Amino acid sequence: METLKRILTGDRPTGKLHLGHYIGSLQNRVKLQDEYQTFVMVADVQALTDNFDNPEKITQNILETTMDNLAVGLDPKKVTFFIQSQIPEIAELTVFFMNLVTHSQVLRNPTVKTEIVQKNFGESIPFGFVAYPISQAADILFLRASLVPVGDDQAPMLELADEIGKRFNRTYTTDVFPEVKGYYSNVGRLVGTDGNAKMSKSIGNAILLSDSEDEVIAKVKKMYTDPNRIRPTDPGKVEGNPVFIYHDTFNSNKDEVDELKQRYIKGQVGDVEVKEKLAKAINVFLEPIRERRKVYEQNPQLVVDILKEGTKKTKAEAEATMMIVKDAMGINYFEK
Repeated sequence: METLKRILTGDRPTGKLHLGHYIGSLQNRVKLQDEYQTFVMVADVQALTDNFDNPEKITQNILETTMDNLAVGLDPKKVTFFIQSQIPEIAELTVFFMNLVTHSQVLRNPTVKTEIVQKNFGESIPFGFVAYPISQAADILFLRASLVPVGDDQAPMLELADEIGKRFNRTYTTDVFPEVKGYYSNVGRLVGTDGNAKMSKSIGNAILLSDSEDEVIAKVKKMYTDPNRIRPTDPGKVEGNPVFIYHDTFNSNKDEVDELKQRYIKGQVGDVEVKEKLAKAINVFLEPIRERRKVYEQNPQLVVDILKEGTKKTKAEAEATMMIVKDAMGINYFEK
């Protein structure tokens, strides 16, 4: 079967997106939208695995998540946006895939193990959470997507999805599902403003794509720097310093960045100046994103229409895939 030049990516609608999301995935979505047929999923079912008792939170954030994607430059004329829960074929494919993977295999997944600890489930792990890597495989494979722009922390999930697709093909002697590959950021993971290894809204170390100029300035002022540097005249450490990681990533004036680094190392510049220039650079970066977002904030029905149209298109693709899947499994009982 011909491999489609198709991308599947998406986000859990648990809040507004931040600079870490941009570096990890969003910038690659924008880069690839002209080259690949791109589908962006609002993963509300995945978000419900640990928000099942608060579905209102998910509902409120569906538009916010979609607006952030549109604001960074994804073109709704090129990209198909859809809501996961409105495609029942994903759940159907998940059930079939559950027979192709063991419980212990899922629990060994590094991403699952890490998130179980982070969410403090203890002995009360929802089965939906354990099963969501299988659901994620169905998310990717129901569209027969071959490329997934994600952060590198999702690599174990993609490996499992690829293995499930291959196992299905072997089991039913078919070539329904393509090889799944990740498309990772060449920058790597963006550290949080507190120096934590990962930017996260839940621990308050994130700069949101929708933050105002003043909010960015306030967050940058509180950023973690070199803890051993007491006075502006003390030689400072640049490597691994979050302020300079952000300068390297978001400050387009590379001469300014190089000059600041040299002065910092020699103890010739204080954190105040370095942070002021960083806040200015981030605000310059975010300004066109804010402007695009305003268009959708002022007309939320436009976002609803984009999601509705995209979900309808995606549903047709899902139905076509499930017809092929059931043919391969020999369970298309009434289509013979």
